[in-house]
Amino acid sequence: MLTTAVPAIPDIDRTIALVGLMGVGKSTVGRRLARRLERPFFDADAEIEAAAAMSVSDIFATLGEPEFRAGETRVIRRLLEGERKVVATGGGAMINPDTRAVLKAHSLTVWLKADLDVVVQRVARRDTRPLLRGRDPKATLTALAEARYPIYAEADLTVEVGAGTHSQAVDAVVAALARWAREKGGASA
Repeated sequence: MLTTAVPAIPDIDRTIALVGLMGVGKSTVGRRLARRLERPFFDADAEIEAAAAMSVSDIFATLGEPEFRAGETRVIRRLLEGERKVVATGGGAMINPDTRAVLKAHSLTVWLKADLDVVVQRVARRDTRPLLRGRDPKATLTALAEARYPIYAEADLTVEVGAGTHSQAVDAVVAALARWAREKGGASA
């Protein structure tokens, strides 16, 4: 029987914010990561929907992307207050300079990165993403990646999550957090 070592849980002294393209697994991995780290989990898009009393798609359709982004900044600022937690951001959160500044100042940002073909397969499963409605998902995601990857690269950590399981992605994030904690010396691993 082949066994793999489960990475030790690092004691990171701040909120962990997951960033990256839609469909990369921020929400699913974030929930599991929060359980592993014994922290609360918040999905920024779900919190935005609750605050606006409408879906992200409806916000985009009725108020437009600029208003969505302004609300996103307000919600993320609120989420980063208080106790340490894990926050899954929306795919465009880091693109807004104000939101990016808030994330960088008040959290440890982790870019979850996967091959575009994997992301395309994942987003094709549901028609809930406003930026993909009526568009070719591969072409749209390729354009988004070209525009956003240089900004995502400003995250504190980059973790390749590939096409593996969510558990493998969580293990990869925990290992990266442990390395970061050891290198920074600001938290124990």
